[in-house]
Amino acid sequence: MLILRKFAENNFYIHRIVKKYAIHHRKNWTSFSWKENAVAPLLGEVIRLQGKICGLMLAMGFSQKTEAMLNTLTLDVLKSSEIEGENLDYEQVRSSIAKRLGLGVANTVKSSRAIDGVVEMMLDATQNFKKALTEKRLFDWHRVLFASEYFPSISVGKYRTEEMQIVSGRMGHLNIHYEAPGPERLSEEMPQFLKWFNEENEPNCVLKSAIAHFWFVTIHPFDDGNGRIARAISDMMLARSDNSSQRFYSMSAQILKARKKYYDMLEKTQYGNGDITDWLLWFLETLKKALLESEKITNLVLFKANFWDKHKDTPLNSRQRLMLNKLMDGFTGKLKTSKWAKIAKCSQDTALRDIKDLLEKGILTQDPHGGRSTGYELYILPYLYEQPL
Repeated sequence: MLILRKFAENNFYIHRIVKKYAIHHRKNWTSFSWKENAVAPLLGEVIRLQGKICGLMLAMGFSQKTEAMLNTLTLDVLKSSEIEGENLDYEQVRSSIAKRLGLGVANTVKSSRAIDGVVEMMLDATQNFKKALTEKRLFDWHRVLFASEYFPSISVGKYRTEEMQIVSGRMGHLNIHYEAPGPERLSEEMPQFLKWFNEENEPNCVLKSAIAHFWFVTIHPFDDGNGRIARAISDMMLARSDNSSQRFYSMSAQILKARKKYYDMLEKTQYGNGDITDWLLWFLETLKKALLESEKITNLVLFKANFWDKHKDTPLNSRQRLMLNKLMDGFTGKLKTSKWAKIAKCSQDTALRDIKDLLEKGILTQDPHGGRSTGYELYILPYLYEQPL
């Protein structure tokens, strides 16, 4: 999708007939309503999963927890930018986050100013979630987002001064998805939004995260960067719901997987009657998927930690450690001698000796069918899934 202002740089007026009645034209348009009986069950599931993830995090050691948080934040920054069609460098994002959090991570690389800006915004939102969201803070976020970019048509660090449309297609055949409130209304709309966001007597923080996301992108106060800032605001409120600056799930990663549905649901709700039930259900379902994915990854981290704790004194060579880690990270297909040899860069005879040694130690099991297609897998004991006290 493209963001298009009414007047282009050559002062070409984009003529269009507004066929839809956007929600912000309604009186008291921010008095959103929803069907409590439809939303409550899914909200309950999400809150239960949040508690479960927090419990799993308590079972992690410091280094494991740090690694999990670094991975999540890196993923969130990458995917939030990718939703907008911008692909950032993974290693630069990871290094930028590690440096800003004071984490001693090996092999860090120099990050660009643009990446540092995105990271700075996201970390300020999630690490300082208890601080009030203010106009100055939003302007600072906008400045760091565009710190290294030169766009003469963008007003950096301040609200837009022109009309704004969300469109797709090519010039002459544009499909207008949404037209935001006029710039003259921002001085009234934004203080109302910020006042509501900072109040503590409003809906559950998870619901408030969903509402804030929708409300902000509907106002669309900036020339560019509204989507990324909306997701940062949403993550900020989710951090409040967890009462923790440690992030272990990525909403943006799940939104990216359903990007078309995300835009379709926003557009549908922006031209609705103020009932945002469908938007809340979509948001909660997406958040649930993010939490389930986090639970899966966290269980894997705990499994690996318990496995290596159990085998800390087991004599293993570097090839065996490499292959065992690959098996625990989710090995695709059957593990055969030929695959072992290829991945571990050794002969098939050496691979077979490595495998037989692990069979004798009770770490691997053999496919009972045998023959030339013999495969091997990790022998999983119940204690490996038990959480350490």
